[in-house]
Amino acid sequence: MTTINPAGPFNLATSTRFLEGFAPAAYEGAGDEVLRLAFPADDGKAVAGAALRQETDGTVRVEITGAADAEAVGAQVRRIMSLDIDGTGYPAVVASDPIVKGLSEQYPGLRPVCFHSPYEAAAWAVIGHRIRITQAAGIKAAMAARLGETVTVAGRPVAAFPTPEVLAEVGEFPGLTDVKIARLRGIAEAALAGELDAKRLRDMASADALEQLQGIAGIGPFSAELILIRGAGHPDVFPRTETRLHRTMTQLYRREEPSAAELADIAADWAPFRSWVGVLLRVHREAVTGEIARGRAARA
Repeated sequence: MTTINPAGPFNLATSTRFLEGFAPAAYEGAGDEVLRLAFPADDGKAVAGAALRQETDGTVRVEITGAADAEAVGAQVRRIMSLDIDGTGYPAVVASDPIVKGLSEQYPGLRPVCFHSPYEAAAWAVIGHRIRITQAAGIKAAMAARLGETVTVAGRPVAAFPTPEVLAEVGEFPGLTDVKIARLRGIAEAALAGELDAKRLRDMASADALEQLQGIAGIGPFSAELILIRGAGHPDVFPRTETRLHRTMTQLYRREEPSAAELADIAADWAPFRSWVGVLLRVHREAVTGEIARGRAARA
């Protein structure tokens, strides 16, 4: 059992609801206040399961299953839930922006719930390229069921996305073109070579990390930002290619056709939590528009 004491606001129930609406996760809660996760461990070989519960004092308890190193899995869970970040300064950032403050009150204790790894985020970017998000989510879930390992987590079976070692050997899969299969194998090889290591990406200057990620076949500027922000869990990157976020900011801040640079200037006040606020705005947009639930085409 691993214990996490969140530094700053965190609410597991709010984060679980966020995950239930996050199409790539295809997550369905069991209604018992336990968040169940299964994923390839950061070592690229083993598969881990984690059951998260939050006590009334805010403490998060994590029950880890699987053959992966428990300490390393605990660190990975912290990153997935954005609990590896000291969020004590986040309320002050939120309070300084009336628009952000109003939205945050609707989602108390929300932190970004990330992809299980940069590897899985990169795989999602390729799977979802130029098809509907709901279709991509179905393919990703089918890959987990057919190619991944199923782990029992808090009494329930949960299928994990295939490990890089498995994905590197895939020759075909329903719904995926030959080009996507080749690119997925390339992503698996990049993961095994350490090119998608979360700590390495976060330790680099953001511009350098984004440039390196775009050196992987199939990863463009939009996907690179996704991998860095939602895969590696970088807390302070403003996505310059995320048009849905830009449209939301344009509406909320009442700007007339602002450039990405002008929006980045607004976001500068959110530092060092620009990624977190960006996710909050995206959650708001989906609550208002339901565009992902309706199956809009994924961008990657």
